[in-house]
This record gives sequence, C-alpha cells and structure tokens, in this order.
Amino acid sequence: MDGVVTQFGSLRDYRKGGVEIIDDNPKNYVFSNVFEVADTSAPYERVAVGKNFEYVIETARAEGVSGWFGCAHDEFVLCMDGAVEVHFVKLDDPDAVVDPEGEGAVALGDAIPAGRKMGRVVLGRGHMAMLPVGAAYRFQADTPSVILFQTIEGAVTVHKWATICQTEAA
Repeated sequence: MDGVVTQFGSLRDYRKGGVEIIDDNPKNYVFSNVFEVADTSAPYERVAVGKNFEYVIETARAEGVSGWFGCAHDEFVLCMDGAVEVHFVKLDDPDAVVDPEGEGAVALGDAIPAGRKMGRVVLGRGHMAMLPVGAAYRFQADTPSVILFQTIEGAVTVHKWATICQTEAA
C-alpha cells in the first residue's frame, strides 16, 4: 500500500471519479461520485449511489429545510461535507404514519407530525447519526452540504444510474 494517498473531496472541490479496470468490462462495475451527484441534484433528492440487494446508499444535497421523513426501520445518515441539523419527533402513532411492513424512507410532508419533539443533532463533516424507527426527522442546512443515507430502497429512493455511472473506460 506504499504510495496510496486517500483524497477526501467536498461539494466545492471534488475530482470526478472513475473505475480502474483490471482485465474486465467497466459495465460490470458501478461507480458514482457522491459530491458530483449531490452537486447536480435538487435539495434533499435522495439518489442511490450504491446498491446491494434491497440495501442502498443514497446521497443528497442538503440545502435549506427538508420536509419530514419517516421509516419502518432504523436508518443512518453521514455528513460528508458542510453542516446539517437533524430534527426529530417521536411519533404518537408510528404505524398510522409509516407502514410497519414498509421498506425505505417515506416523505411525510412539510407539517410537523403529531408527536413529542425529541431534539436535534448537529452533524459536521464525518459525523453520523441514527434515524430511529418510530421517529420522524427533517434536515436543515444553512449552506449547501452533502449527506449519505444507509437505508433500504423505498419510495423516496431516486435512481439515476444512466447518468451517474461510468459505462466505458475513461
């Protein structure tokens, strides 16, 4: 591993990534640059950048205030660039808001869901938070930032594979 240098990007300073092919066809691999995807996405559009069976890694441009989301399972969010606040509400009746058999996050709209405020978490670059089952959450970012979600593919997952994946050798 001598000579290997890890470079961490940001929304303002990233280099388009690529795939180094070892005697194979690049169409057999998926690669996307989370900063490039966030840079070209609408605020809080959750774009799948990695997939393993039903599990996905989604990236989003965090900018302004999002609507509320909920999920029938725990999710995780990781701040890749900037600073993002996550606000939580413990839902009064989670099963009435989110299908308990559902998978992936669901949009709940802009109105604060019925429940008790749980507080907030402030994420800086590299910070991670759990988005717990039974709670609603929303995001607030004063400057454009980038977040990643670890979740299951669901109603808010956006697929842009045709535009974000490298399909031929660079």
